[in-house]
Amino acid sequence: MAISPCLSLSAFFIAPPATVAFSYEDFLMKHYDFPRSIVGTHYCNAMMQSRGMTKPKCRLVNTFIHDTKAYILDVCGRKGVSYGHELRHSIKIFSVTTCTLRGSNPRAPCVYKENISPQNIVIACLDGKPVHYEEGNFAVVHEDEASD
Repeated sequence: MAISPCLSLSAFFIAPPATVAFSYEDFLMKHYDFPRSIVGTHYCNAMMQSRGMTKPKCRLVNTFIHDTKAYILDVCGRKGVSYGHELRHSIKIFSVTTCTLRGSNPRAPCVYKENISPQNIVIACLDGKPVHYEEGNFAVVHEDEASD
């Protein structure tokens, strides 16, 4: 029995691209830094380089979360609320450092500015673990506003 070209083409578009692979380990490498590393006066430059986000080109923006794995995991469960398609918005405010590339050249040398601020985090979860950090500014959700 032959497969219709339309059927095989539609299956191709439904399946996620094989090159997009998010994992809990990748999330930790890119976004977890607790306690906050002491790397000198240029935290973002050092962290982005040490975590491999400056090659082959400079990552434009990345946020490091300075809290325990347990609190971050809680966002995938009862301490997070649904936010858009497959995202979870934290009820808890986290201490984070956001590193943003200075200028518009994504080639080395990568020089970053840092912004340290307490804020909610928005993540995607898979099997109860975070696999993606959604960069951006989001509305604050307080614990008493969240529904279980």
